[in-house]
Amino acid sequence: MPDIRPLKLPDLLAVTRLMTGYTSNEKYVVERYETPTHFSLSLHLEPLAQPYTRQFTTDAEMMAIYRDLLRGKYAFGAYVGEQLTAVALAEMHAWNRTFWLWEFHVSEAYRRQGIGRQLMEFVCAQAYEAGARLVLVETQNTNVPAIRFYRALGFAIEGVDVSYYDPENLEGRDEIAIFMKRHLER
Repeated sequence: MPDIRPLKLPDLLAVTRLMTGYTSNEKYVVERYETPTHFSLSLHLEPLAQPYTRQFTTDAEMMAIYRDLLRGKYAFGAYVGEQLTAVALAEMHAWNRTFWLWEFHVSEAYRRQGIGRQLMEFVCAQAYEAGARLVLVETQNTNVPAIRFYRALGFAIEGVDVSYYDPENLEGRDEIAIFMKRHLER
């Protein structure tokens, strides 16, 4: 059972070390259909000929965002002993009562041990206490392991944004933003 506790600014480097990336053998392909009277987006899962690997990098702008989140009220870490094994960085948007989970990462060595599930349940409880009606996460259509994890915890896909990511920063990757939400019972 991990010990979940608040993260603070001095934890910044340990937090970013957990943000490594992912590998997937599948991806969700987005199909768009539009006529003057109809618009639809659909997703379907396709196997990949080669595994898709995405390594996360943290630039100065992202470090500034993480610093702000660590100064906030909703930055949490899951520890096994003194080892930081998972992180959650979030903020509450009071105007629409949405708890936006900006970053959620579990160390590769500690995945599939229930630590991510326990941290997410803790985050959802914090969101509920803050008055949120839902928790929102965003991931990539290529990050099928994350999509499966979120679905197993009660999140549903509620949005797709085909132009959310700046193509100049994608370095040839074909990624589309998937927004998933878990509605909190009141």
